[in-house]
Amino acid sequence: MENNQNPKEGPKKTNNRFIIILGLLILVSGSWGISKYLHGQHHEETDDAQIDAHISPVIPRISGYVTQIKVEDNQLVKKGDTLVLLDDKDQRIKLQQAMAGLLGSESNLTVANASTQASRASGSTYQANVAVVQAQIEEAKVAVWRANQDFSRYENLIKDHSITQQEFEQAQAAKQKAERGLAVLVAQKQAAERQANAAGTQTVATSRQKEVAAANIQAQQALIENAKLLLSYTVITAPTDGRVSKINAQVGQFLQAGQTLFSIISKDEPWVVANFKETQLSKMKVGQTVKIHVDAYPEHIFEAQVASFSPATGARFALLPPDNASGNFVKVVQRLPVKIEFVKQEASQLALLRPGMNVFVDVELD
Repeated sequence: MENNQNPKEGPKKTNNRFIIILGLLILVSGSWGISKYLHGQHHEETDDAQIDAHISPVIPRISGYVTQIKVEDNQLVKKGDTLVLLDDKDQRIKLQQAMAGLLGSESNLTVANASTQASRASGSTYQANVAVVQAQIEEAKVAVWRANQDFSRYENLIKDHSITQQEFEQAQAAKQKAERGLAVLVAQKQAAERQANAAGTQTVATSRQKEVAAANIQAQQALIENAKLLLSYTVITAPTDGRVSKINAQVGQFLQAGQTLFSIISKDEPWVVANFKETQLSKMKVGQTVKIHVDAYPEHIFEAQVASFSPATGARFALLPPDNASGNFVKVVQRLPVKIEFVKQEASQLALLRPGMNVFVDVELD
């Protein structure tokens, strides 16, 4: 029997199927490439991005031993909640010492006030004595003048033997007595003036003591306020609303002032920090719409917008920033941190996000 089948028909069918599959692959890959090209013309993307939020460290302001820890790891707290208690015995003793010092300073001020009043009273008395002696001096001057006049007349009369020797001697004695009385009063006035001056000096000194006592009171009041402030620092409170991180402290542990115990991640809305290459920034600007894909929640797309651009590249903020002026230069494309804020998101959705989560960022260019 003669076989009429063409042996080349099988290979022809196979080649046609290959061509069709190849054409479909070229068409699909071309469509995908064109779509990616068109997408790239109007979008900028990066997976070098993470969730960020305000993280407040909990730091004691004074040194002391931990007596009680009021919170646990990952606990939600509100601003002002008590977190850690420190031993406050030393601070209470300092407060009592300061209060005792205030009482002593107040007593010194009372004594200074009394001394000042007594000095002023003594000064007034001495001034009055000076005035009295001055009046007596004026009377004594009149008496001296009168005695001198009488002595002059009696001196002339004794020459004419009109009076007796006894009368002359009496006039002479009266003159000397008046002069001596005037001298005594002058000496008394000088003594009274010296006493008045001494009382004035004492008044000035006691007034200075009063000022010193008042200054000491202010100093003791400042010490009391400082002691109260230090006492309040024995109660460590939450600086903001948020969630407590891992607690690095134990009861009985001695804490140094400035030592970080743990952190509180703020409940405020988080944001994204995306590190774009410097070659991607030419068309990006604040306010552009952003789609965010969070690795932990791939089924949900978060809406956001560009908020701001960092004033410098990330390398400039490194512990050891590169110095291109030294050594051989190799050009490396730098990345600039871009802050992206969420919009139109429910609080329950944002509460799922944690600082440090990786995200994919797609910015829609204008």
